[in-house]
Amino acid sequence: MKPLKNSVKAMVAAAREKITEYSVSEVIPMLDQDDVVIVDIRDIRERQKLGFIPGSFHAPRGMLEFWIDPDSPYFKDIFAQDKRFILHCASGWRSALSAATLQDMGFEAAHITEGFNGWVDAGGPVAFPDNNTS
Repeated sequence: MKPLKNSVKAMVAAAREKITEYSVSEVIPMLDQDDVVIVDIRDIRERQKLGFIPGSFHAPRGMLEFWIDPDSPYFKDIFAQDKRFILHCASGWRSALSAATLQDMGFEAAHITEGFNGWVDAGGPVAFPDNNTS
């Protein structure tokens, strides 16, 4: 295999230099703030199996840019709101890359540095989907 020009680790490090990051301990008190939207970019299977941050909005990483762009046929109205958007994935790598991409698009988004795994480790609240919903 030919060596890569840039590793994922290097890409994440570069993204983290230019985005806003919050620790789990900073985000837990924000859960009840009306101007904050926590966006879970993990795969739906991760959310179903491991749970999710209560009140978080699920936007799979593969659709995130399309859901953010008002000119996209997939645009979601939640992203037109004047709120602070904080992304998370499992460990903070996907969300760092996603926050950097959204910033490049002109959309302000931060991320949770330690991801959902850090959230659980810190004792942050976790909800699970009803068995009757998908």
